[in-house]
Amino acid sequence: MVCCAWYFTFSCMFVAFLLLIFQWKETAKIYRPQLTALMFGQLVPMLTAFIYLIGLTPPGVDPVPMVLWLSSLLYLWSINTSRLFTLTPIAKTTIFNSINDGVIVLDEFYRLIEFNQSCKSMFPNINTSMLGTGFEKVWLQLSGSPFPTKIERTSTFTKEIHLASDRIYQVRSSSLQHAKYEKGLLIIFTDITELKRLQVKLEQLAYYDELTQIYNRRAFFQKSEQEFAEAKKRSIPFTMILIDIDYFKKVNDTYGHHIGDQLLKHVVKACQTQLNEGELFARYGGEEFVLALKGCTAIEGEEIANKLRRYVETQPLRSDKGDIYVTLSLGVAEASEERDETLYQLLNHSDNALYRAKGEGRNQVNVFNGEKGEMIKAP
Repeated sequence: MVCCAWYFTFSCMFVAFLLLIFQWKETAKIYRPQLTALMFGQLVPMLTAFIYLIGLTPPGVDPVPMVLWLSSLLYLWSINTSRLFTLTPIAKTTIFNSINDGVIVLDEFYRLIEFNQSCKSMFPNINTSMLGTGFEKVWLQLSGSPFPTKIERTSTFTKEIHLASDRIYQVRSSSLQHAKYEKGLLIIFTDITELKRLQVKLEQLAYYDELTQIYNRRAFFQKSEQEFAEAKKRSIPFTMILIDIDYFKKVNDTYGHHIGDQLLKHVVKACQTQLNEGELFARYGGEEFVLALKGCTAIEGEEIANKLRRYVETQPLRSDKGDIYVTLSLGVAEASEERDETLYQLLNHSDNALYRAKGEGRNQVNVFNGEKGEMIKAP
């Protein structure tokens, strides 16, 4: 019976010795002396046990306990010099918790096993009582909704998620590997809320008129080029309307530029109440505005132009200087397949029609009748 116990002990020590050998390539060179010490600490009692098993020791004398002190010293030296229980875990914990990104660590069964301080800041409801719980259940408790993508160790993902707290996170995964074996998964959360808000502000500055908050000239040309090309491809009508506020300079000279700015915003809001959502309406420059109508003929465009003109005429700007009434002059032009014109030629035709409307007394709509005009220069 005693002999069987020693055979078992020798086998366990031999397997442990082999496991240490297999770790040699995966161990950094700086820690190989400690690994060597562990190997010798395992080898000494294993060889002593082997000598005892083959009967080379005096009867009744078990030399293994006599050499375990040497193994213990080797183990203590290895642990102490590698800072296994002192510096290394403290350093790793400090680094883990100092990362600005939130990090969730999952095991091979997708159960929560660790999270850092940044993750706690992002999701205050997360706590240690959730450790060992499946990630899908944890996420449901944290966000109130299922996780937006399937979790798999074999494939990484990057995704943006919007939470009810109005925070936006970029979420990405990274597999945890030891040697050639996958052991778990990292879920990393980066708060990009402020970045997204900055992008919206930059887009606002780049594509929207600062005063009236409608599209500016640059945005209009970019979007209308796309719609104009699509209309030509599909052979559907495309109409352009140029709008000018009559005697706007007189308003500025009489009431001041502050009132003039109020008037521009007033006219824009008045026009927007008469337009359908999604119609391309922009400030063209100064007191001029432009409206692109995909799918509308010149006749339909004329009706819309007159609707705008009549409505603005009846809606005064109420200011501290009193009620200020203004009128609009509008030029309408429809793209012609026969002329095979460009967007800038169409705008030029609208401008010619607007010029005639102003020349014939203002507060009216003029439709381009096919006369040639000068090309408008591209912005």
